[in-house]
Amino acid sequence: MLIEFFLCLRKHGLKTSLTELLDLLGALERGVVFGSVDDFYTLARLVLVKDESQYDRFDRAFAEYFEGVEQVDLAAAIPADWLERSLQRQLSDEDKAKLQSLGGLDELLKTFRERLAEQQKRHAGGNKWIGTGGTSPFGAYGYHPEGIRIGQDGSNARRAVKVWDKREFRDLDGDAELANRNLQLALRKLRKFARTGAAEELDLNGTIRATSQKGGLLDLQWQPERHNAVKVLLLFDVGGSMDDYIYECEQLFAAARNEFKHLEFFYFHNCVYEHVWKDNNRRYDEKLPLLELINRYGRDYKLIFVGDATMGPYEIAYPGGSVEHWNEEPGAVWMQRLLNHFTDAVWLNPQPTSHWRYYQSIDLMQQLMSQRMYPLTLDGISAAITTLLKKSVAAAAPSPLNS
Repeated sequence: MLIEFFLCLRKHGLKTSLTELLDLLGALERGVVFGSVDDFYTLARLVLVKDESQYDRFDRAFAEYFEGVEQVDLAAAIPADWLERSLQRQLSDEDKAKLQSLGGLDELLKTFRERLAEQQKRHAGGNKWIGTGGTSPFGAYGYHPEGIRIGQDGSNARRAVKVWDKREFRDLDGDAELANRNLQLALRKLRKFARTGAAEELDLNGTIRATSQKGGLLDLQWQPERHNAVKVLLLFDVGGSMDDYIYECEQLFAAARNEFKHLEFFYFHNCVYEHVWKDNNRRYDEKLPLLELINRYGRDYKLIFVGDATMGPYEIAYPGGSVEHWNEEPGAVWMQRLLNHFTDAVWLNPQPTSHWRYYQSIDLMQQLMSQRMYPLTLDGISAAITTLLKKSVAAAAPSPLNS
């Protein structure tokens, strides 16, 4: 039972296991849901999908299996030129009142299939065939009191009872459009919870235990609230070519502030040198020496650079290479000082990966980062977090010499 549905999910890239399928079957046997496709959809998604970023893949698989989207896509059979916008008739209220509906959705779909089988060429401005700009129930950019809209860019008269516009899926995983919610889902993987602060949250298990020990006399127990104990230091490249990626950086910054209690951030330009700053309006007056930053924040901070690494290679490799000031030591030296202290470090690059090979500076920075540069996409952030977690586990492992 539901084996084909399970295979359909796997085909769409969901990492659903047989154990989860058995859990779903068990829930159905116990009557958790019955007789409702919507209820089954909710239950199946709850049991089979463990990551919110996979919801869109689940929707596609569900639609294909239960609604037959791939097998009954009538709109796909219509030649594209039949729906190209050309003329559009202007109808008076009297003309619109004379138009009659076909008598319900079933009759409408039946007639639509008949028209599709009979029609041989493009039509525009008519009242019968699939086309544009007329009073036919089928097509785009026309008017009918009860029709099927196909291939139209947005709504027009708002009278369609069925819309067969092409759905453009936007995967939440992979190279998805960056948004605050999506970024928070990706950053959430970098979590290590600890209870800190004042005891202000009810400890339910402790309360039950203490109450039972007192023979049923209620004894409330409190505990500190759980917080994400991971410490993050963000260094943002600003200005120049990074102006093209302000939106992406703002989204990342907002998501990080919501996700991490221990978050510090500073700015640099192109490459890190002697100073960083927090306020771009006062960047020349309120600088923080990089050595002070290293001394202020411990090695337990996760260091994340955000920048396109697009600059002259001399800005990294030579003294005096900075475009803004005379740097006595190359940027690579300052980068190495940071990386020697913050061993858990990655670089997020908002520039498309297909462009990386054209910039020598990106290659140089990749070498400095030991190939720990990732694209500023959801997949890239997930890969970067995986790297940070692996390095943390490796650092925490006991040395064979000390065991």
